[in-house]
Amino acid sequence: MSDLSSSLNTAVSAGDLLESSRDNIIALLDGTTSPVAAAAINELVEQREWSELNDRFFKTLAFGTGGLRGRTIGRVVTSAEQGVGGPNERPEHPCVGTASMNFYNVSRAIRGMIIYLKKYLAEQGVDRKPAFVLGHDTRHFSRDFAEFCAKICTELGCDVHLFDGARATPQISYAIRSLDADAGVVLTASHNPSHDNGFKAYFNQGAQLVEPNASGVIAEVNAITSEAYESLPESDQGTVHVLGADADRVYMDDSKSLLLRPDLLEGGGTKVVFTNLHGTGGHCIVPLLTELGFEVLTVPEQDVQDGRFPTVDSPNPENAPALAMGIELAEKEGAEIVIGTDPDCDRMGVAVRNDEGKMQLLTGNQIGSLMAWYRTKTFFDQGIVTDSNRSRAVLVKTFVTTDLQRAIAEKYGVGIVDTLTGFKYIADKLQKYEDTIPADKKGDYRKLTPEQSRDLRLEYSRFFIFGGEESYGYLGTDTIRDKDGNGAAVMFAELAAYAKSEGKSLAALMDDLYREFGYHLELGKAMVMEGADGAAQIKSLAASYSDNPPTEIDGAAVSRVRDFSKDDFEDVEGDPIPKEGMLIIDLDDGRSCAVRPSGTEPKIKYYLFGKDDPSDDLAASKAKVAAGLESLWAALEADAKQRMA
Repeated sequence: MSDLSSSLNTAVSAGDLLESSRDNIIALLDGTTSPVAAAAINELVEQREWSELNDRFFKTLAFGTGGLRGRTIGRVVTSAEQGVGGPNERPEHPCVGTASMNFYNVSRAIRGMIIYLKKYLAEQGVDRKPAFVLGHDTRHFSRDFAEFCAKICTELGCDVHLFDGARATPQISYAIRSLDADAGVVLTASHNPSHDNGFKAYFNQGAQLVEPNASGVIAEVNAITSEAYESLPESDQGTVHVLGADADRVYMDDSKSLLLRPDLLEGGGTKVVFTNLHGTGGHCIVPLLTELGFEVLTVPEQDVQDGRFPTVDSPNPENAPALAMGIELAEKEGAEIVIGTDPDCDRMGVAVRNDEGKMQLLTGNQIGSLMAWYRTKTFFDQGIVTDSNRSRAVLVKTFVTTDLQRAIAEKYGVGIVDTLTGFKYIADKLQKYEDTIPADKKGDYRKLTPEQSRDLRLEYSRFFIFGGEESYGYLGTDTIRDKDGNGAAVMFAELAAYAKSEGKSLAALMDDLYREFGYHLELGKAMVMEGADGAAQIKSLAASYSDNPPTEIDGAAVSRVRDFSKDDFEDVEGDPIPKEGMLIIDLDDGRSCAVRPSGTEPKIKYYLFGKDDPSDDLAASKAKVAAGLESLWAALEADAKQRMA
């Protein structure tokens, strides 16, 4: 250790290694007994891989409101980590580092949750073992981490419901509620690159952590610096219950309730191509759509669950190349739509056949707007939402999601609520609406049918029609408290069947919405800055917008700046909006933009918004708004470079 310390100190003096990296290396070695950790660190030091060491150790992977996310395979894989190798060509052991996703950090995360949960239950006067639901996707080490969490939970006196294989993230949210569990964890990094993994934490409502529980869990996790713990006596330990086909069946039956018009499928449904991009989506979506009457084709090469995601550069259905093989199959088979979901099946992307017979990609804003419009319209058509109760119906979206959905809500006279980015905030609204129902009316709310809960919310609270975010996340039910790719596939397939019944393509239906509600266009841009240096750049750039907001952009004066990191805001329902590092900048010509660091990826994100009034000359509106946003991005990009200079 003395030789290692000397080498580390010399590297710090030379400016090769950050002081924080040196301190975290020493702290990790003091807090672990893993021979792999010591061997990997020594190997990287001997090879003078200072940049790699900085990326792995510049910080301790802090447990945030979403949990943990980081690299589980380093840019440089040491021989100690490679070992004999693992499934799908991964190393035998995960990436060593305090800023990495590995057993050391997973241990800290699950033990911190257990400590907090036991205190929470004691304060509630509950005297029983806490119950966790554990799930995982198809990523490298996901199953290993899930079984590791199950072992720690049981040894520390918690009961566990562990899925028997990879499942979609929303199914874990659903299971927490249906099993009345106290918390849950999904081992996933969603749509991140294959080298990443994560620990996504949920509380007893089936949603990700929000205050005050978020701060409580974070404090407990971040206070743990060692992976050592003492198991309880066997008589006090918990039990593992395996969840399999029976749990799938209950979840899929609930998902079927999202179908509003079964009559649209009479005489044969729409032909759909589905790809799960080597993830979890096919487990439920294919049987679901088939049972509902859709003709479903899959991409054989992408059906296989594989954490390498070998047929795509990125397993992100937001990106056009991810759906390329699905589109190719749709062209061959004459399918109307292509649906793709990310590895943990909480996001859904689509391509649709337009009036020229070509497959056209839709953005997350377009997908969400079509479904929000269709579901709102259909609930009115069916007499479920009426003139007398429309004030209790609501759409929920994030601030950075298109205002086309606001225009739809206003036209129908239903509510529209904006939340911060992150589906946990939409879920928090759903919990509020549930809690508003008088206790003597709702009984055991989680056991109610969709019709029963809907009627209660329309009478006493607010009925959630639909919620979504521009980043391809959607939800049409309150039985799940996270974005749901499975349910989104059902809702979008029904929308396709509706368009077919009207003799229209979905692309044409989208244009109909633009003619009625005005053309809305959004651009999503980002600057990627990886590693320790990148994290510092992102922090500095984000701070510059807050400290020195622009007064003019692209020749237009700034009419309003909303700084969510400093100012106090309330939403339209009077609920306070938590502080977040985001600015929304409105220009006096109607354009606007939002800037925020990503909470899950090494990038700072820019959201650009433009719109035009309803017009019969839609082509002219599209050209004008698109040109305005391209010009706006050029100005923002140039300004960002100056701020970083």
